[in-house]
Amino acid sequence: MPKDMFMKRFFGPEGNSLEYSVIAFDEDKPVGLNLGGIKIYEGIKTLRCGALCIHPDYRGTEVGSRLFNLHKEIALENNCKQMFLEVIVGNDRAINFYKKKGYEKVYDIVYYSHSNPSEINANMPDDIEIKRIDLDVLRTLSHEIQDIHINWQNDFDYISQIDGHIHYGILKEEKLIGGLSISPTGKINFLWIHSEFRNKGIGRALISYAVKECNIEKLVVNFTNNAKVLGFVKHLNFTKDAISQYEMYLAV
Repeated sequence: MPKDMFMKRFFGPEGNSLEYSVIAFDEDKPVGLNLGGIKIYEGIKTLRCGALCIHPDYRGTEVGSRLFNLHKEIALENNCKQMFLEVIVGNDRAINFYKKKGYEKVYDIVYYSHSNPSEINANMPDDIEIKRIDLDVLRTLSHEIQDIHINWQNDFDYISQIDGHIHYGILKEEKLIGGLSISPTGKINFLWIHSEFRNKGIGRALISYAVKECNIEKLVVNFTNNAKVLGFVKHLNFTKDAISQYEMYLAV
């Protein structure tokens, strides 16, 4: 991809920092890269590996291990309590490498899509209101979802770095009881309804409202192990995409 696009994505929403990234050279030739970013993630200071890549001619050498060792040093120097990464299921070479370094798979990330979202129809109950809100207002739901694992690309820090996202709030008697964050192209990053108001068609109605208002032609969503979310998207006739990922963690 073009350099400007690479920089905007990997040092924007992905949360990497040049300060926490390392690169390998063979004389003047770059042969490997490990991007890193640090933040408080679910209450724990975490170093995330945003990308690890090795030039094909240097795979099977010590380049990957040396990059990893520097990556771990960064975690220790900055008093991180865990290291974290995502890896595509089926990339067995990478998965085995990370396992040898001590990482363990904790969560699965699955991807679902809906190619005809205009068929999702529902009416919002009369005592419930939908309106656009700022991300800061949506963030106030954070205290409600502390016990729910949200993957890195769907948390509020990530969403805040994406241009153009639209945020909706669900209100009952002016109290925020749920919300949705979605891109104009249909990427759902956040959808949550208070437990007291689930199974009433509110989530379906919220998605239907966003699809119609934004004229969305396709919906995509990803999420980690969550039977309730899985059941919800299946009831809306989302279909599972071929790609999936593991979230792997290493305590330091």
